[in-house]
Amino acid sequence: MVVKGRTNNLIGSANSANEGTVLKQQLDQRVVYRPGELLETVPGLIVSQHSGEGKANQYFARGFNLDHGTDLRISVDGMLVNQRTHGHGQGYADLNFLIPELASGLQYQKGPYYADQGDFSSAGAVSIGYVDKLPVGIANYTVGNQGYMRGLVAKSRDFGPGTLLFAGELLTKDGPWVTAENYKKFNTVLRYSQNTGNTRFNITAMGYGANWNSTDQIPQRGVASGFVPRLGAIDPSDGGESHRFSLSSALQHASDYGITKANLYMVHSNLALFSNFTYFLDDPVNGDQFSQLDKRFQSAFNLSHAWVNNIAGFAVENTVGVQFQNDFIDNGLLSTKQRQTLSTTRRDHIVENSVGLYYQNSVQWLEKFRSVTGVRSDYYWFDVKSNNSVNSGQQYDSMTNPKLSFIFGPWVKTEFYINYGSSFHSNDARGTTTTIDPKSGDAVGRVTPLVRSTGYETGFRTAILPGLQGSVAFFRLDMDSELLFVGDAGTTEPSRPSKREGVEVSAFYMPNNWLTVDVDYALAKARFTGSDPAGNHIPGAIQGVGKVAVAIDNIGPLFGSMQFRYFGKRPLTEDNSVHSDNTMTLNGQIGFKIDKKVRVILQGFNLLNTHGHAIDYFYTSRLPGEPAAGVDDKHFHPMETRSFRVSLIANF
Repeated sequence: MVVKGRTNNLIGSANSANEGTVLKQQLDQRVVYRPGELLETVPGLIVSQHSGEGKANQYFARGFNLDHGTDLRISVDGMLVNQRTHGHGQGYADLNFLIPELASGLQYQKGPYYADQGDFSSAGAVSIGYVDKLPVGIANYTVGNQGYMRGLVAKSRDFGPGTLLFAGELLTKDGPWVTAENYKKFNTVLRYSQNTGNTRFNITAMGYGANWNSTDQIPQRGVASGFVPRLGAIDPSDGGESHRFSLSSALQHASDYGITKANLYMVHSNLALFSNFTYFLDDPVNGDQFSQLDKRFQSAFNLSHAWVNNIAGFAVENTVGVQFQNDFIDNGLLSTKQRQTLSTTRRDHIVENSVGLYYQNSVQWLEKFRSVTGVRSDYYWFDVKSNNSVNSGQQYDSMTNPKLSFIFGPWVKTEFYINYGSSFHSNDARGTTTTIDPKSGDAVGRVTPLVRSTGYETGFRTAILPGLQGSVAFFRLDMDSELLFVGDAGTTEPSRPSKREGVEVSAFYMPNNWLTVDVDYALAKARFTGSDPAGNHIPGAIQGVGKVAVAIDNIGPLFGSMQFRYFGKRPLTEDNSVHSDNTMTLNGQIGFKIDKKVRVILQGFNLLNTHGHAIDYFYTSRLPGEPAAGVDDKHFHPMETRSFRVSLIANF
């Protein structure tokens, strides 16, 4: 491992204080318990888990509990990871198919200020690239306590006029839980690429599969009374199975007329998820376990062209693009017991199509002043065929969103930004056509298909000190409504408009060639707007986040890194009478280079053995013997206890 740091200075190229790039070397230094935690290199972003490892992570940023990705747009190798009209939750973004060793870097953009980012991008967008070629082959064997074992082989070689890359990963893990997780996962990647200078091309096939048992959140009263151990489960038959297979291709061509980029991909995925959050509230005899099914074929095509010209003496950069996406989806919501179906709440076949058009223009008006303007229009078509015909139907919606940024400087290696823009997230297609609650039979209202967000931001970034890159951003984000389809209930539930305000501070410091320090802190205030007797706090909204990462290398055969994370408290009720506690965790690793090709690494997770909570909720549930109406209580998923892993890595 060689520490190079952020060698690319974004002053003069960034359009806001909140965007950034994380290089491969920085990703390699991170100690990650699960692949999705690579996203914690993004300032102010927290990645958590409230269920089994095969389920998508829970994301927190900018005053949001983003659930599994509702307002954070995530892509890997040009493919959108968020899944719309998903059986478990809108914007579901499962990163378990990601192989960290293949990541070429990470780019992030926060807020609704970027014309090329569409659905789910209100809080921001994160893009992870994959390498075309590895400098050396990788053979990695890792073992740890709690039943952890992982094997990885990755290699690239010349193949005709291009490069062939292949990788395979096998992983198994039980975790600290009373009911062994029995998590088993495989990943494969096969990629062919060519680079002829002006033209770059690749085609990639990926395959992923996993199955697992889940220890879902448990009631605080159950732990206090001794009914369930802190690491136990109320329903040990919870869990799931997931598969994802994709074929993608990307092309970039540079000419005298500009740069043209295109990518095309197809994804087939399948998820069967079994959960029980309320235990015996709805069905005192069989229990409340339910299954959420999602099977889909997704295809997308993205095309953009960028060119530079000179108009009236001003340097002008233009980008125009179009994005198509089509989803054929089969969803199901079933009542189950020990993963056996008892009854069907609803089944739906959905066809969802969208087209996004955008234009962005950047003008250098003065030596130290430039502007970036953009506009984006999105068009959505929904076709829902439900097992209850009254919930079937077709809907159409469209939305146009403007973007505007002013960039001033640099002065003394410091640049200043003012940003404005709007974006959106789509709602579940089923919510746009549902008129009858499939569980109760009550009439319900249809939701708005596309929900607008509007953002305002100002900030600066600086490289005033040698080896330092820092940024400060002040933001506000207004949401017209946080209308969402409630996948657990099979119906829709509207919520009020909201407002979020906050500040983010980040700094990357590399004083020499053997030490890097990465620090970030974010503070946000999230509230529903308007008055309501229930209160204006948004349940689950993150308030404070802080992270410190330190890495050392180039001091002989030893190298290592350490990461501290502060996860602030969140309100769990609208009146803030119940809230979560904050948590602090420490992860680290130390490695020894046996020779130029072999190294051994010891990694430790939750080194302080913090008995905190990965996630908290407040709702009504029922344990055996409790009143039929249930009990309002805090429910939590504990953090994983301290664990260690040892890796032997050989390059060839």
